[in-house]
Amino acid sequence: MYKSPMIAICIALLAIGVARAETSSPAAMDAARSLAVTLKVADQYKSLLPGILLRLRPTLSQDRPEIERDFDAAMPAILEANQSKYSTSMIEGAAALYAKIFSTDELRAIDAFYRSPAGQKYIEKSHELSEINQKVSDEISREAADEMKERITQSLREKGHKL
Repeated sequence: MYKSPMIAICIALLAIGVARAETSSPAAMDAARSLAVTLKVADQYKSLLPGILLRLRPTLSQDRPEIERDFDAAMPAILEANQSKYSTSMIEGAAALYAKIFSTDELRAIDAFYRSPAGQKYIEKSHELSEINQKVSDEISREAADEMKERITQSLREKGHKL
């Protein structure tokens, strides 16, 4: 699960190469880059890298302890190299998306909010809020599924189906 919707959007942009800066004005791109930096897009991406690499571990190591040890030993250097390599791409991808969706004035206003104490608190708490919202959503979805299953089962039984 992604830590925030913004990260998911940025990873999608990076993966499929949708974002193109040519369609936005230089002023919009500058404002969008500033917003991406304020939102700490690169830092959020950096926090995902260990998980990305660890998901590769079972496939590459094939449950062989000697490969797992070497994999674990190589991880820090690979993480360091990729953090800086892809951080710029993440900022540019997010900036291109923001500049495509928002006007330059809107970008500046959004950036100003996130630079404010309330905006900084929101950034700080966004991961926690996202996790809590996901838990609430999962719980409500389970309740809804159980209730709908009960109703559809009852409806089918009324029509003579044996379940």
